[in-house]
Amino acid sequence: MGFMINCPNCGARDVYEFKFGGEVKVEPRSGADLRELRDYIYFNQNKSGVQEEWWWHQACGTWLKVTRNTETNQVLGVTSAGVGGE
Repeated sequence: MGFMINCPNCGARDVYEFKFGGEVKVEPRSGADLRELRDYIYFNQNKSGVQEEWWWHQACGTWLKVTRNTETNQVLGVTSAGVGGE
């Protein structure tokens, strides 16, 4: 099922122009032990409903934070993440 993401640089685009980067998570503290690092890398909430996600727009090289309802694929908000190619 496709949906549209409104890129701040390019306007509304089909999701197939983007690469999914995973859900937004809190990075572990400096000096975190191996268990905390493992949990950060490998375990996701993967919750049903509204969550924040990373999406990479290939056309303009921008990371976006997208708030999306995973049940309906409705995009509720998009902001430029200010990292990567910007």
